[in-house]
Amino acid sequence: MSLQSHIDSLKTRHADLEARVRDEDSRPKPDAGVLVKLKLDKLRLKEELQRLSTSAAQH
Repeated sequence: MSLQSHIDSLKTRHADLEARVRDEDSRPKPDAGVLVKLKLDKLRLKEELQRLSTSAAQH
């Protein structure tokens, strides 16, 4: 898998997590535990994307 395709895959996963956060948050009684997990996963992906983007820009 090329670096760019990996970055694209992570962006897709990040967008999916964003949608899941929105869906959970819009429920009448959102599950705080689920929201925390989704947001942490989303943050980890964002950090990985930034790291890879920085690495790609240097090469």
